[in-house]
Amino acid sequence: MSNNFYNEVYAVVRRIPAGQVTSYGRIAHMLGRPRAARAVGYALNALEEGRSRADGTAVPWQRVVNSVGRISLVNRENSAQHQAELLRAEGVLVTAELTLDMDKYLWPGLTLWELDEILGGHGS
Repeated sequence: MSNNFYNEVYAVVRRIPAGQVTSYGRIAHMLGRPRAARAVGYALNALEEGRSRADGTAVPWQRVVNSVGRISLVNRENSAQHQAELLRAEGVLVTAELTLDMDKYLWPGLTLWELDEILGGHGS
């Protein structure tokens, strides 16, 4: 995937409000690439150690979970627990098994206008 795709992912994730979550697949679908859920994960994993872009722009990566409402285990040591702590600080109830209620916390997504702004007018 291109850097442009990663930047589109970051633009979507920055719009997820505190206390809400979405899934890797929903982000991929919003960006017109429904089979790119794994690439969304790669984009988030590519963030700097402090989970920001190289230019220092913060990306609230913790608000992205898998489609069944489970925090995905990633390569970074203790990152799943850290993600759970960050979500809890935003008011999201995360269980000891690292799951949450998608019906309660799911972000509805972008409007067509917001999506068009992110995609620069070349959306699906």
